[in-house]
Amino acid sequence: MRKLILFLHSSLDGFVEGPKGAMDIGFVAYDKDLEAEAGNILSTVETIIWGRGTYEGMYSYWPTIPSNPDASEHELNHAKWIENVEKVVFSRTLDKADWKNTRLVKENMLEEIQKLKAQSGGDMLILGSPRLAHELMKAGLIDEYKITVSPVLVGSGLRLFEGIQEQTNLKLTHSKALKSGALVLTYDLVKE
Repeated sequence: MRKLILFLHSSLDGFVEGPKGAMDIGFVAYDKDLEAEAGNILSTVETIIWGRGTYEGMYSYWPTIPSNPDASEHELNHAKWIENVEKVVFSRTLDKADWKNTRLVKENMLEEIQKLKAQSGGDMLILGSPRLAHELMKAGLIDEYKITVSPVLVGSGLRLFEGIQEQTNLKLTHSKALKSGALVLTYDLVKE
């Protein structure tokens, strides 16, 4: 059974996007330490799970990195990794997903996630895609939450936890404070 992990960056007041909408994440305390933590998180992942918006943003950016002479070593390594990892995109409106190793799923999202979880292999990671994550949270399909919390109050935008209808118990399994003041937190879903 594969684990489904959510990995998102949040502000201290619980926002994963600022008031300008999707990809308004300039508040994230991203530095070399957070970069290293993200690399550790991605090291066990065999499949990335995305919604349409995150997929389109990633596809418009990462394939351009190898030809960018100003790209850092980290960016080049991440671009290579993301090019080769399995990617599953959930969207009712997207017509195609042309990126290498990408499969588009247009319906039966919850059933498809359950099928993916039942397969053997490494972890699956919802990388960004907070709106998709909200749906999977409500369905109780996320096994582990890896959240970085930046030391900033954003005030408005899209919250990390939206539409939760009932109590969901989590167990803290890892925490780390970075020099920037950001926290790296890992919580497992407590299954009853």
